[in-house]
Amino acid sequence: MSVVTHFPTNQDLDPARLRTAFGIFPTGVVAVAAEVDGQLTGLAASSFTSVSLAPPLVSVSIANTSRTWPQLRRAAHLGVTVLADHHRGAARQLAGPVGGRFDGLRVAVSEDGAATLADGLASFDTTIYREVEAGDHTIVLLRLHAVEHADDSLPLVFHRSGFGRLQHPA
Repeated sequence: MSVVTHFPTNQDLDPARLRTAFGIFPTGVVAVAAEVDGQLTGLAASSFTSVSLAPPLVSVSIANTSRTWPQLRRAAHLGVTVLADHHRGAARQLAGPVGGRFDGLRVAVSEDGAATLADGLASFDTTIYREVEAGDHTIVLLRLHAVEHADDSLPLVFHRSGFGRLQHPA
């Protein structure tokens, strides 16, 4: 067997090149939301992942430039909704201008202020467990307090900077 070096050293890892490479990996999309000071506050994230069963933890990565996160992190509880393939418009809204993010969306708010979309694939009631600085993002570890599996639709998929859907297995 011969060994071939595929990666030259000292590459210029420019952000545009990295974004294109990172975008090859498809991810799901979640809404992270809460009622803060009487107002619905939230964002869309494509960096959601399960972390631990004991204690029950998930994570999302939030850009350090986010103007929503400083407000959202003040909430007692955060709702996380796994978006279905029919949520393409909702995902765009939640990533758009702050003032109209929840216009026309059906949202449920818990007693603790966690806000979830009424027709998501799964919903979680969470609190912030830990925040970890990671370059230009912050990895937010969230502790789960409740989970609801509400829908059997296919998930919304983020791939190559756009939204798509999975094919149902034949």
